[in-house]
Amino acid sequence: MKPFFLRGLSPQYRLAMAVLFSLGLIIFNNQLAPVRTALATLVSPIQYMAALPSMAIDSMTSNLATRSQLLERNRQLQQNQVLVSERLQRMEHLEQENQRLRTLLDAPTSSDSRRMVAEVMAVDQDPFKHLVLIDKGALHGVYQGQPVLDNNGIVGQVVEVSQANARVLLISDLTHAIPVRNARNDVRAVVHGSGHTGELEVPHIAMNIDVQVGDLLNSSGLGGRFPEGYPVARITDVQRQEGQTFALIKAEPIAHLDRIRYLLLLWNDEESR
Repeated sequence: MKPFFLRGLSPQYRLAMAVLFSLGLIIFNNQLAPVRTALATLVSPIQYMAALPSMAIDSMTSNLATRSQLLERNRQLQQNQVLVSERLQRMEHLEQENQRLRTLLDAPTSSDSRRMVAEVMAVDQDPFKHLVLIDKGALHGVYQGQPVLDNNGIVGQVVEVSQANARVLLISDLTHAIPVRNARNDVRAVVHGSGHTGELEVPHIAMNIDVQVGDLLNSSGLGGRFPEGYPVARITDVQRQEGQTFALIKAEPIAHLDRIRYLLLLWNDEESR
């Protein structure tokens, strides 16, 4: 009867064979180099196939990370673009304000007169009163009756002064009047407010007085309230009707009364002292 389990080589014999085989590999190491190269070449496709899933996972993870970084970078760039756009708009606004202030300070004023820029804080809501509130008052030397200009011409005069601000009556107010002189022929007149910011009246001009559409009316300096030579209005309509003593004359203010923001306060010689 044959045994159920066959006995193999003894462990001592196997150990001896392994030692001899290892010594042979060590001795013939240089001669076996081409064989190792051939085996490595033969096995490399298998190694590549084995590493392919790991490489695919790494590539996918890298792509996802890169896409996430790009999305985050894009979001940051969009936020920066909004911030830069807002700053650009603000800079454009400040540049426009700076230009208006420069124009205002370059307005034709007497070289020896004191002047100060004021900003309009509020407009009177009463439709029958043309008043604006400015941010300069008695603390800044503002006084009642002080002439006020914009970068185009005379706007009005200060009628009420507090410590920190003052009220300016516009030349378009029904109660306002200013003596003027025609720049073309030196004819004197008085310009009255009509209650409309875009229209003034020039009453009491005789029918035979030489007044034409387009004539520029400058302040005459009479009365000592407004200095001489500042633009006030330009004639827009002249009507001479038979049987009337005076001509009906309309004028347009040179100053932009409906959109003033920065004003120029002037001091006369007496108030400057």
